[in-house]
Amino acid sequence: MGANYQAVVFDWAGTTVDFGSFAPMGVFVELFAANGIAVTIDEARAPMGLPKREHIKAMLESERIAGAWEATHGGVASEHDVDELYRAFLPMNERVAARYATLVPGVSEAVATLRSRGLKIGSTTGYTRSIMEHVLPVAAGQAYSPDNLVCSDDLPFGRPTPMGIYKCCLDLGVADARLIVKVDDTEPGIAEGVAAGCLTVGVAMSGNYVGKTVDEMEAMDPGELAVLREGASRRLREAGADHIVDTVADLPALLVSLD
Repeated sequence: MGANYQAVVFDWAGTTVDFGSFAPMGVFVELFAANGIAVTIDEARAPMGLPKREHIKAMLESERIAGAWEATHGGVASEHDVDELYRAFLPMNERVAARYATLVPGVSEAVATLRSRGLKIGSTTGYTRSIMEHVLPVAAGQAYSPDNLVCSDDLPFGRPTPMGIYKCCLDLGVADARLIVKVDDTEPGIAEGVAAGCLTVGVAMSGNYVGKTVDEMEAMDPGELAVLREGASRRLREAGADHIVDTVADLPALLVSLD
């Protein structure tokens, strides 16, 4: 399995934890509401995967939200506004992230299988380190502790640049990013892997673009699920994903098929 690779680098929310990627989405909705702007779930999810300050900035630059902000606050959102929203966002996300840190089903088993075949396990995230301090112990309690963690505020540039992957190379002792498999549920996270030259695997069904819980998906008919799968898969492919899986549980079988 993965004979041509030395490490797998996973994203967090929507990939290894937080099935449906609900923690950050809900906080963005609450944050903007507290500032007089009603945003939809789709608007909150659209820039997902970016570092969180950049996510807020991207939301403010979308045409509808930009117009609503100007109408409510009397001017175009400034960098100071972005900074103030980001400052408010961090403690809000810190409070809820741990509650949504349940592992995606099959992750611990998949990671154990990858490790048994000699692969190192890395991770990058759009979360800050202060947020991840709440997530890490919850994940560890479920037997998931990757070999490294690169957060959005650890480096000068985050996703979609390759800098997080380069840091993983240093942390994991991998001399060439082309020997890494990058696994992510968002376009910026896939772009991070593409920029570094990794093999990229998009996670469709547990991630941001489907945005459903396990129970919600189990109640849906196969036709509805197929539509959701195709929509998420299309976005991930367009971002550059080499392969698509439903969840991380499917990754070991994919890597076996590539040997």
